[in-house]
Amino acid sequence: MSYVKWYEAQGKKHAKIMEKLKDKSVAEVIEYFRFDNMVEKEPDFCPLYEENKKCHDYEELNCYFCACPNFRFDDDGVKKQDDKTLYSYCSIDSKDGAQFEGEDYIHQNCAGCLVPHKERYIKKHFNRNWFEAMKNVNLSK
Repeated sequence: MSYVKWYEAQGKKHAKIMEKLKDKSVAEVIEYFRFDNMVEKEPDFCPLYEENKKCHDYEELNCYFCACPNFRFDDDGVKKQDDKTLYSYCSIDSKDGAQFEGEDYIHQNCAGCLVPHKERYIKKHFNRNWFEAMKNVNLSK
């Protein structure tokens, strides 16, 4: 699946949940997106929920930003680096992020980074419209 297809599909899933939570406060919405609650109430939001598995080993994992507002991607490639195409990167160059390199490609690996999954970060960057919160992510626009 391309980044763009995933981005659009995830945004639609997020909007569907937010419609159910339209009368809830910011704090209640953030609480709703806690991993344990999402596994129970929104099993289709993430394929890992089926196995009760987290994408990040973090006890207080919050799934509101299942994709990070600091992630940047372009399905056609952002730029060339040493005969490899860079397809994604972290705009804040998180010390816990890494890059996954193949023979001719480079992708951002966010597995070690918890930045968007902490509730204080979510509260600071909260927007009921996921696409607005994520507006800088898709560089291919």
